[in-house]
Amino acid sequence: MEVNGYKIEPGANLWGANLANATLHDANLSYADLRYANLTDANLRKANLKYVNLSGANLANATLHDANLSYADLRFANLTDANLRKANLIFINLSGADLSHADLHYADLHNADLSEANLTGATMPDGTIHD
Repeated sequence: MEVNGYKIEPGANLWGANLANATLHDANLSYADLRYANLTDANLRKANLKYVNLSGANLANATLHDANLSYADLRFANLTDANLRKANLIFINLSGADLSHADLHYADLHNADLSEANLTGATMPDGTIHD
């Protein structure tokens, strides 16, 4: 699959890519390098983002509903208003990430690193974070 001139595939080097408003529903980007990528308003519903590097990426208002982000690196990523409902976030690194007003209903945050993350206004029901 190709989007905005970028090849969308596992292990892709998409460092700094502009994928704003992209439709990446069901895409397999496992092990991809998306550091500092612009994914504002992108549709990543049910995408495979296992082991992806999204540190410093902009995912504001992105749809990540049912996405697999297990073992992903999202340090200092912007996830403001992102839809992470039912997302697999086990062993994810969200340290320093901005999750303000993000929807984390039913997300699996087992062993997630949320140190220094901004969770202001995030919807996160009791019992979703496990040690």
